[in-house]
Amino acid sequence: MEDLAGPRLYGCYKCQNHVCCHDDIVSKDFQASRGRAFLFSHAMNVAVGLTEDRYLITGLHAVADVHCCDCKEMLGWKYVKAYEELQKYKEGKFVLEKFKIVKVNW
Repeated sequence: MEDLAGPRLYGCYKCQNHVCCHDDIVSKDFQASRGRAFLFSHAMNVAVGLTEDRYLITGLHAVADVHCCDCKEMLGWKYVKAYEELQKYKEGKFVLEKFKIVKVNW
């Protein structure tokens, strides 16, 4: 039945631009500076900023801010590089803050 309805999508909370699919959630147990966040394997219709090293809860990572490509709202970040071996699974994945995305097409 899900195939008939289409994929469950999340959109930017400001402009509803589709930014990720529910099926691409890797984890719902992430924490951002202003609350819960989801880790996604993929994102779409986003712009990725410059890479910088940042100390996060789990240590030092090279990350890049992720913005909605339509309204330019900052939605989260992309893990570019993890310096600790146990954190390598995050590389190339996107963290989007829960309050910055809304359900679309559910």
